[in-house]
Amino acid sequence: MSESIRYITAADYDEAVLKGGTVVLDFYSTECPPCEALAAKYEPLSEIYGKNIKFMKIFRQENRELAVKLGVLSSPTLLFYKNGERVGEQLSGGIKRSEIVKNLEILLPENRKAELRSSVVLKDSSCDVLVLGAGPAGLATAIYTAQAKLKTIVIDKELPGGQVKVTHLVSNYPGFSEPIEGYMLMHHMSEQAKAAGAEFRVAVDVTDIDLLRKKVVIDGVETIHAKKIIVATGSSPKHLGVKGEREYKGQGISYCATCDGKFYEGKDIIVVGGGNSAIEESLFLTKFANSVTIVHQFQKLQANKTAQQKAFANPKIKFIYEHEPREFVKEGTSVRKVIAEDLKTKQLKTLECDGVFIFAGMKPNLEEIGSLFDLDQWGYIKTDALSHTNIKDVFAVGDVATKHCRQITTAVSDGTVAAVTISKELDE
Repeated sequence: MSESIRYITAADYDEAVLKGGTVVLDFYSTECPPCEALAAKYEPLSEIYGKNIKFMKIFRQENRELAVKLGVLSSPTLLFYKNGERVGEQLSGGIKRSEIVKNLEILLPENRKAELRSSVVLKDSSCDVLVLGAGPAGLATAIYTAQAKLKTIVIDKELPGGQVKVTHLVSNYPGFSEPIEGYMLMHHMSEQAKAAGAEFRVAVDVTDIDLLRKKVVIDGVETIHAKKIIVATGSSPKHLGVKGEREYKGQGISYCATCDGKFYEGKDIIVVGGGNSAIEESLFLTKFANSVTIVHQFQKLQANKTAQQKAFANPKIKFIYEHEPREFVKEGTSVRKVIAEDLKTKQLKTLECDGVFIFAGMKPNLEEIGSLFDLDQWGYIKTDALSHTNIKDVFAVGDVATKHCRQITTAVSDGTVAAVTISKELDE
C-alpha cells in the first residue's frame, strides 16, 4: 500500500476531510472486484499527486451512517473536496484513471497540472497472451492460458463480465441446476482466471492498439507487448436511444429472448422490431408469454416470408405498425409501460406490458480495429476453425466473430479452442 494514502474512520471525517484542504476520499469494501480495480489506479496516482492532494480511504461497511449521509450507496465511490466543500464528480463502480485525473486537477492550481502530468512514469509490460475483452470468451481463454503457465493479461474498458454481468438470471449454463445471476456467473469466471494467475487491467481507457506489432497502450501510461492477442470484445445490441432504455436494462428491458424469455411465463410482452431477429425471437417468446405485441416502425415487416407467416398464424402475436417507442416507464421492479408515437398522426399512446424485448440488431465491438480484419457481410471477424484471423498471431473469439449461435456456452467454447491452440503454438 502506498505511504501517501491514509485510512480514516467516520470519527476522523470532519478534521481530516472537511478541514484537510484538498482531499480525495475512497469509500471501499472488502471482497469487491471494482474496489480492486480502482486500487490499481488509486495507489500510483497517490504517488504522483500525493504532495498536493491528500489521498484517503474509508471502509464503507464499518462507516455506513456517514456513507449514507454523503449519498454513497455503492463501493467504490470517490469524493473530492476543496477547503471542506465537495467539488467535481462523485465517481462510482468501474472508475477509470482518466476520470480520477480529471477530478484531481480540479483541486490543483493551473501551474501544477502540467508539471504533474509530465512527472508520470511510463511503463512497459510484456506477456505471452493479451486478451482484449473480459466477457465469457475472454475469461475462458484466460483461464486456460494461465493454467498452462502462459503469462496472461486481460484488458477491458469496463469491469469483467461483458453483457452477461447485466443479465438478470442465467438458467442454461451447464453446471448450475438453479438459475444464477449473470454478474455472479461472471464473478466466478473472473476469480477463476485470477486464481490461475491471469492479470487484469479493467475499467481502463485503451489509448492505442497496434495488432500488427502486438502492442496495446492503456490509460496512456502502460504499453503491453504480447506474443499472441485474443480479440474477445463481443457485440452489443443496437440501442434505440429512447428514454428509460439504458436505465432499465435488466429491469424489464431485455435484448435476448433465449436468456430471459422463461422469466415471462404468462406475461404480456412488447417486442420492438420487425426484422428476422424480432420475429423469430417473438415466436420463441410465445412459448412462455401470454401475449406478444410487436411494435414496428414500418407498414410491413422486414423478416423473411416464412417467419412472417408463422407469426401471422400465431394467435398470441399482435402487431402495431408505424409506431416507435418514445419512453419506457418503470413501475415497481420492472418496466410496465411503453409510450409509443404513431408516426402518421404524431400522437402518443401508452401500451401496458410486463416487459420489453428490443431487437434492433447487434453490432460487433470493433470501433478501433475493425478495418484490419477480414469481415463478413455483417461486420463480424472471419476466423478459421481454430479462431485464427487474417492477422498473424491474432485470434477472435466469442460474439465478435462470425458464428451461427451467440450464447455464453459458445463464447466459452471459442475461448477454449483458441487457448489450446495458442498453448500448442507457443510450445512449438
